[in-house]
Amino acid sequence: MSMQQEKQSLLGSAPIGKLMAKLALPSIVAQVINILYNIVDRIYIGHIEEGSSLALTGLGICFPIITLISAFSAFAGAGGAPLAAIELGKSEYDAKAKEKANEILGNVIIMIIGFSLVLSVFFYLFKEPILLAFGASENTLPFAKDYLEIYLIGTLFVQISIGLNPFISCQGFAKTAMASVIIGAVANIILDPIFIFGLNLGVRGAAFATIISQGISAIWIIRFLASKKSALPLSVKIVRFRPKIIGKISSLGISPFIMQSTESAIFVVFNSGLQKYGGDLYVGAMTIMQSIMQMCFVPLSGFTDGVQPILSYNYGAKKIDRVKDAIKKMLVISFSASIVMGVLVPLFPMQIARIFTSNIDLLLVTCQVLPIYFGAVWIFGIQMAAQRTFVGLGKAKTSLFIALLRKVILLIPLALILPNFIGVNGILWAEPIASTISAITSGIFLFFTYKELDKNQKNLQKL
Repeated sequence: MSMQQEKQSLLGSAPIGKLMAKLALPSIVAQVINILYNIVDRIYIGHIEEGSSLALTGLGICFPIITLISAFSAFAGAGGAPLAAIELGKSEYDAKAKEKANEILGNVIIMIIGFSLVLSVFFYLFKEPILLAFGASENTLPFAKDYLEIYLIGTLFVQISIGLNPFISCQGFAKTAMASVIIGAVANIILDPIFIFGLNLGVRGAAFATIISQGISAIWIIRFLASKKSALPLSVKIVRFRPKIIGKISSLGISPFIMQSTESAIFVVFNSGLQKYGGDLYVGAMTIMQSIMQMCFVPLSGFTDGVQPILSYNYGAKKIDRVKDAIKKMLVISFSASIVMGVLVPLFPMQIARIFTSNIDLLLVTCQVLPIYFGAVWIFGIQMAAQRTFVGLGKAKTSLFIALLRKVILLIPLALILPNFIGVNGILWAEPIASTISAITSGIFLFFTYKELDKNQKNLQKL
């Protein structure tokens, strides 16, 4: 049995608990290390001797654009990888399924190249008015422009790193997928102080370090997918435009795209509102809190990402009992982890905020608003488990609705309306209110999805 066949066999036969640990732990490590691309930038920039708070705020203004670029990667990769995993599951009884999985990968590559060209040109041409609309002030705009001009050069590297790595993990090569992230992140950690302080490039140095690191990750990913180890061998012949396949990728990828792109819209609404009602310090505080939120939920996102190939493969292979077992375990672990984070973070706001800045004024504002912003962190694990289940099972419409509910239907309107009544705190209260309602709703949808799997299992047993 080849390595790729062995990986596929394990997805469909190994004990769920051990399989989750084997796939999820590398995914968690990869996700945690991946956030270091931006987190390390913020830590170094937040401790620049002169103008650190303005530089950190300027970098925070760029987040919506960086997030949107990543969202397009997720649109292609997170939409295509589950479909490819389902086809690999079907290959147990369908000889043509693996060929279909390869076609999915080829069309994701086409999407990634197209997105890279359009996004880099658009944001470069209109960077100044966009940054001003996103909450930049006269003081922070120069820092934001310096970072963004360099970052956009590496758009294709970002698209490849984020968009193609899921095609490694969906085959069961979780450690290889983790390695692709670790290589880039370690390079970023090494290069950041060299470019920021050693070459005295400041914010621009952080951007140079990031794109070089993403380039290294992209090369690693392409090399693996083009190797004999891959069940989805990358070659020029699979890169053929197929409108129907792109339509399927888009229908499933729209949910993770909205999850991330609306994050960009939220950054804009929050930053512009905080600038209006509070000023630069409140925008800086939001940059710190968003960093802390990433530190909390990226490991949990890594865990659910690691479980998704198990759901998709076994759903495609019609092994419903294994799908149900994976959902139950994922929900329990996700919910428990979010409760722990929801308790710990508000207890130590000053200690955590000091990681990102030594500016006393910024620290005081952050400690004042953090308990409000993190008020519903404890329940959010339910939504993360539910969202990943819907994507893993190919339930595009349900996943899309849940993505829209929290951010578009609830969070953005609340962040626009509440400040008119309670000032700057209204923007912060929007987060826990929206998170609570959407988590409860997604939990209800997950309950009915689980019941539907019960019904499917009984029908299969009758055959």
